[in-house]
Amino acid sequence: MGRLDELDLSSKLSREEEAARLEAASNRLLELRLTLGGLLGDGRLGPPVCVLFEGWDASGKGGAIRRLVTPMDPRHVRVATFAAPTYDEKRHHFLWRFWSSLPGWGGMAVLDRSWYGRVLVERVEGFATPEQWSRGYDEIVEFERSLVLEGMILLKFWMHISDEEQLRRFKRREREPLKTWKLTAEDWRNREKRTAYEQAIEDMLERTDHPLARWHLIEADSKRFARVRVVETAIAELEQGMRDRGFEPPSPRPRPAGKTKSKAKSKGKAGAKDGVQRG
Repeated sequence: MGRLDELDLSSKLSREEEAARLEAASNRLLELRLTLGGLLGDGRLGPPVCVLFEGWDASGKGGAIRRLVTPMDPRHVRVATFAAPTYDEKRHHFLWRFWSSLPGWGGMAVLDRSWYGRVLVERVEGFATPEQWSRGYDEIVEFERSLVLEGMILLKFWMHISDEEQLRRFKRREREPLKTWKLTAEDWRNREKRTAYEQAIEDMLERTDHPLARWHLIEADSKRFARVRVVETAIAELEQGMRDRGFEPPSPRPRPAGKTKSKAKSKGKAGAKDGVQRG
């Protein structure tokens, strides 16, 4: 039995529970982000924060990222999406293309897909040789260790859904005109290789879950549950990461009397603030 098999994918939240917990979490997340950016507190720049997302196709990475960054000013977080490497990127070491998206002190970046493609899709689809992807585990761990030892708070999320739930979401995308662009022939082909991907994921978790950058496995059959888990986990990790680096997190500030409900309660209509600058 692997780590994925141990997850309880039946976990759920009601719409009301999700809204209430996201509202509280969003306020705290914003407060921590402003403190790390030197905009609250004593004005010191806090450690850089990098949050990376991996997961199955249709596992809800985009929705989780939106809930994570929506409370923030778009100048204070950068969202970067990575797909297949370009011709020029293939001419370099596989980690090269990620450097420019990493945050500096006081900055924050959220990565939709990451360097883990080397040991997942590149392994399963044969885009990397066995020698390359086998070597990739140690290269990734050393890369992450160097970032964290320089001060970075690095969070890693794996969004996990069952085979049955993924199929339901694929079919739903087929029926909804404004979501058909999310579904490609490659997505259907990847489903046929789920067993190979599951083995690659388990190997990735076994070999790259290290003390400086643990994997957080998110039960994502329920999108509401997954979104709350991501945001609340991020808050806990940020607070602990700040303490570990000599930055005491601020005490939570009470919401002003008469404050209106957050956007989190309006059924998630708020869009992500992508393409932002300061990182």
